Amino acid sequence: MKIHFVGIGGVGMSALAQLHAMSGDTVTGSDRLISKGYTDLALWTYLKNLGISLFAQDGSGIDEKTELVVLSSAIEDDNPEIKKAKQLGIQIMHRSELLAKHVATHKTVAVSGTSGKSTTTAMVYDILAFAGLSPSVITGAAILSLQKEQGVFGNVYKGESDILVIEADESDGSIVKYHPYLGLCLNLRKDHKEINILQDYFHTFISHCKHAIVNGEEPNLTAISGKAKTFGLTGGDFHPTAIKADGFGSDFTIQGQEFRLHLPGLHNVANAVAAVAAAVEMGVDLETCAKALNKFTGIARRFASVGSYNKIEVIDDFAHNPHKLGATIEAAHLRGQRVLAFYQPHAFTSIKMLAADFVDSFAKHIGPNDHLWLTEVYYPGGTVPQGVSCQTVYEGLKARGVNVSYDSCRERQLADIAACAQPGDVILVLGARDPTLTDFARKILAALKEPAATADCAHCLLGNCCMAYKK
Repeated sequence: MKIHFVGIGGVGMSALAQLHAMSGDTVTGSDRLISKGYTDLALWTYLKNLGISLFAQDGSGIDEKTELVVLSSAIEDDNPEIKKAKQLGIQIMHRSELLAKHVATHKTVAVSGTSGKSTTTAMVYDILAFAGLSPSVITGAAILSLQKEQGVFGNVYKGESDILVIEADESDGSIVKYHPYLGLCLNLRKDHKEINILQDYFHTFISHCKHAIVNGEEPNLTAISGKAKTFGLTGGDFHPTAIKADGFGSDFTIQGQEFRLHLPGLHNVANAVAAVAAAVEMGVDLETCAKALNKFTGIARRFASVGSYNKIEVIDDFAHNPHKLGATIEAAHLRGQRVLAFYQPHAFTSIKMLAADFVDSFAKHIGPNDHLWLTEVYYPGGTVPQGVSCQTVYEGLKARGVNVSYDSCRERQLADIAACAQPGDVILVLGARDPTLTDFARKILAALKEPAATADCAHCLLGNCCMAYKK
């Protein structure tokens, strides 16, 4: 079968594309970044090595031999690819519909929640793989163990058993399409949609699960959890005791079994407890879970250390909603004397909907000796809401007395971030979707070593610099 993926650079889309290429299908794909001239990303190299042909997002990758066109919620109806597919009468399917087909044909563990899905999915996969169950996985971030041990990109792997672990996304409502063997619900906070809408999604999802495990300490989940098993940090069917947290991980005990997790933050303890609960439901004993999690190395861009200079560490992290940002900054405080945080929002809609929540989260977690730098929203293309800017968050934080700076061009902030850093500090680079944020983190590390006299505004990605949004 010949399948074309529109927006193949998206992590969920690239995972499905890889899986079908691994399964023998002919796969092609297009992406806006290719159209904009960004043709040297590591993902493109890996996809090409799998035999996937890549095209600009102009319809050139679709022809009469294409049997299926897959798209995500980020693709507009008037996209040239969609027009071409309709002209040729080719079946068009949403990413979630294709994923639902895989869920239906496997004994699937589906991990849901507005925060922590990718990390917990990776933990569940690593435990089941360590236990010898040979699961497959489709997730939203590269699993480091897969990269190291299997030589794959890391966000998908095809195992030998009928077990599949997936990340179930709620952002576009597609979570309701999945009917897994086991559903895991981590948390539910306002993100992408209002709470009542998300609760409807999760309630439907839980009703579709043969078995379900829910965070019993999450107020927004308890009313819809039904008879599901529960986990938590202080109670539930699975919960840790004797937690000892430091800047590099945590020690804790579950039902008499001692655990060591090499990821900082209580939010990661909660993720680990959820993963253990899911693994036990799948037949894995606690001792095996503990051994697997002791080896767990994490996923890409989740509290990933880029390097250190003069006792200043630069950490790259995917956190992008208020809940995730707060948890990551809290973990960084365990690691360093001060936190210097840079945040690039990932969507105009998130700023429009969650501006007050961003202000509350940053005001709570950015301490009096810390500093926060804000830049404008990442914008790879598509429809932009009128009059939305990260300046709204900046102004709210200034009014709350938070140490915060704003510039629509992140390159101009490099020198300031480096100049502010002192030995013992942790510099956080925070944000989602933008594939160059890790490179930006490396630039900050380089600026610590060799301070630049001036910033180079010309290197802003994709027109983010200075008015990439509409006023």
